[in-house]
Amino acid sequence: MIEIQDHGKVREIRLARPPVNALGPELVGALRAALADARRDQCEGVVLSGRPGMFSAGLDLKALLVLQRDSMGRFWREFFSLLRDTASHPVPVVAAITGHSPAGGAVLSLFCDRRVAAAGDFKFGLNEVQVGLVVPKPIQHAVVRLIGAHRAEQLLVRGALLNPDDALAVGLVDEVTAPDKVVESSVAWLAQMAALPRTAMLETRKLLRAPLVDLFEQFTQSDFEEMLEHWFLQETQQSLHGVLARLAGRSAD
Repeated sequence: MIEIQDHGKVREIRLARPPVNALGPELVGALRAALADARRDQCEGVVLSGRPGMFSAGLDLKALLVLQRDSMGRFWREFFSLLRDTASHPVPVVAAITGHSPAGGAVLSLFCDRRVAAAGDFKFGLNEVQVGLVVPKPIQHAVVRLIGAHRAEQLLVRGALLNPDDALAVGLVDEVTAPDKVVESSVAWLAQMAALPRTAMLETRKLLRAPLVDLFEQFTQSDFEEMLEHWFLQETQQSLHGVLARLAGRSAD
């Protein structure tokens, strides 16, 4: 499900759920536990990575589309808790985007301190609208925080997927490097952060990231119920089942 590798005092948490690191209940729970372990072990930085060519293909539709409302509600709460855990982690977290990262994979990276993407023919972005989903408010605001309101609107309403260089140009990622250097570059940046006066760096970081963490405090029960309603709309379910059928067809080829 995940693999752990320590680079000195930097902890790499590698998504290892073949074939595409799809984010279902088990992987989300494992990531939350691994982030908690890194906090407990007083790591100086955390890298979230995937396998070569694939960071995460997003939500595990096969697992999620069979869930009833209560179970789906529990998953969404757990997923939002993972995003909040990432945003509020006491030390910097870097997303080492080792390949494709649409939808949920891109969402997870938004709440990291830095995003380092592998160069190549990979797709990155929030394509939720293309598959029939409404982008929840905390995720919308996280995109706006990175790239500004107008640019966020242009990308989110279209559900655009970008190549790494275009993602860099609009500010969705901070660096593009050779695929075999993504983790190395992420670890090096964290080492630079760790070399700064520690209290000053961590407290300044905490203050600046507080609005990102607060997005989840501002997400009301009414907002949550509305998100669930959108998930179970007939139009949404038809669209998502269509996506799942197309993916199954590709796997069979």
